Amino acid sequence: MLSLDREIRTLARSIAQAVVEVLAGTRPAQQLSRSLEPSCYASLQHRAALTRAYTARIKPGQSRLHRSPVVRSVRICAVKDGVYEASSVVAEELRSRAVAMRLERGKDAWKVTALEIG
Repeated sequence: MLSLDREIRTLARSIAQAVVEVLAGTRPAQQLSRSLEPSCYASLQHRAALTRAYTARIKPGQSRLHRSPVVRSVRICAVKDGVYEASSVVAEELRSRAVAMRLERGKDAWKVTALEIG
């Protein structure tokens, strides 16, 4: 059980980091397509597009959104067999944000079935 917890914590950490990098525009959302359920993936793409549109209206060099994200902590909770919930704190240059997700074991791999980014 301890090694499974470690696996889930590591997976949640890497997904949280990648999600914020997608919002920053430094990582393509497509890299997460296998890890996220289609609805989560579509939501992430939509939010990334909104973020890009917002930053395009700001003078160059003034936008500091999603700069240098670093995952500071990850907490996991086993809901039932094959289902975990994870929350992460991601520190950026100007602020910290929360990333919460639900991970469910599929046939071949773990998938994020719910994703919230604060």
